[in-house]
Amino acid sequence: MAHFFPDYQIWMWDLADTRDQEAITYGRKFLLWQSLMLFLLKLGARRQMRFALDTQEALANLNRLSGENQKTRADSDTVEHFHGHVPTRSLEDLRHKMLQRLIRMKLLDHARVGGCLPVVIDGTGLLNFGPTPHCEHCLTRTVNGHTEYYHHVLEAKVVTQEGLAFSLDSEFIENMDPAASKQDCELKAFQRLAERLHQRYPQLQLCLLFDALYANGTAMQVCEENPWQYLTTFKPGSLPSLWREYEALRDQCPQNTRVIPAAGTRPRQSFHWVNDLEHRDEQGRRHRLAALECREWDKHGKEQVFAWLTNFQVDATNVADLANRGGRCRWKIENEGFNNQKNGGFNLEHAYSITQYKNWYLCRQIAHMILQLLERGSLLSAPCQKLFGSIRNLAARLLESFRNCVIPPEALDPQAAASIQIRLNSS
Repeated sequence: MAHFFPDYQIWMWDLADTRDQEAITYGRKFLLWQSLMLFLLKLGARRQMRFALDTQEALANLNRLSGENQKTRADSDTVEHFHGHVPTRSLEDLRHKMLQRLIRMKLLDHARVGGCLPVVIDGTGLLNFGPTPHCEHCLTRTVNGHTEYYHHVLEAKVVTQEGLAFSLDSEFIENMDPAASKQDCELKAFQRLAERLHQRYPQLQLCLLFDALYANGTAMQVCEENPWQYLTTFKPGSLPSLWREYEALRDQCPQNTRVIPAAGTRPRQSFHWVNDLEHRDEQGRRHRLAALECREWDKHGKEQVFAWLTNFQVDATNVADLANRGGRCRWKIENEGFNNQKNGGFNLEHAYSITQYKNWYLCRQIAHMILQLLERGSLLSAPCQKLFGSIRNLAARLLESFRNCVIPPEALDPQAAASIQIRLNSS
């Protein structure tokens, strides 16, 4: 924390807190750190804070991290009450400052594709309440004649080829207008998310990675206006006329081909592309784009085919990077992002709170960012799996340490931390 986020203590003071400051016992920094420990230590439920943080060493560590001098740790209801007085926007600002710091220290520059930071846009289930509505903003669906109520979230995650997935921004998909004739959806949420991304990162060059849902004029127009690059999964059924045009022109452009032979664990790959395709969307807007295709054969001769639409100008020098470091990385949000948070101890679909679930979700994203820096960082003497057997075991060891060993003061000194190097490994 001291190395990657030396101003974290200052940022926590900027966290809005509408409680009566003269009547409170626990400060915002202490309660925020206790909230993050729920995910950093992968405790699984709010009530576990009562048992996992019950040692004097754990209390001392919370005090050292927060700069406070509390005599006891806070009850989980106190932490929940605190979240009720913290605007969601305030936690979003904290996450933004953390990502901005990593970007400015060029930690993610190695992941850039065509000079752009790859950002996957995708939605996932957050909470499912079955036949009972949670609130007036719930989404609904009918399954076997029964209505279900649920909440989804749309994520923008910076991804790297070796598996890092940092949450850049989040947009909750919910029915805010009771008079609306249609439900909120992922595409509507994307337009809101895109507007905020442009406001928060006006000069950052982005390459948005989409699935086939975004193979439409709305997503293309948003990217062109900002302007951002994009790579969208291209399937015959999403834009059939454009697919037929691509197939016809591909066979007429044999020069637009590159073959990379197999080497070591890398399979043989064959790339084909067509530039300057024109697509007229449902609103009559014209978009000029390219299509590229990757065919891949494993050592048994099994073939896989991948295809994307993009506004990059494709050629032999960049086609492999666009495919392997760009389009293929879209799956990182499913594995290292959503799947890790659902099944890796973060309990993404667990309702830590019925009323403040947005704030707890953002705390989860901040904690996930911190843990990835720990898991991949060179402060560990060897890759995480080799040292502990699994990433889940790392959290168990971290819990043991937090409960029984007091953090030395020099570990929290930003000046001392600035003098060391922490490199991220790709294991």
